[in-house]
Amino acid sequence: MPNSINQNEINMLRTELELLMRERQYLLKVTGAAAGLIAEMDSHDLPITTVEAADLLATTINSLTEETLQDALLAVNAEIVE
Repeated sequence: MPNSINQNEINMLRTELELLMRERQYLLKVTGAAAGLIAEMDSHDLPITTVEAADLLATTINSLTEETLQDALLAVNAEIVE
């Protein structure tokens, strides 16, 4: 049947999905670590160029959905302390 997906295609898609899920986990760890770093920084002790880079990173992190940010923090065993 020309419209059916054969087993090779299913296996290929499964492999690709597994790869994407592993990559997501790595990206969540990087994001969680970055969020933790930003949360612990004291901008008064840093050069202005470093503060500007940290601000860009913080802005990007803050644009994540709450769920994604929580997943990222969980990936590195961190939590938001208010």
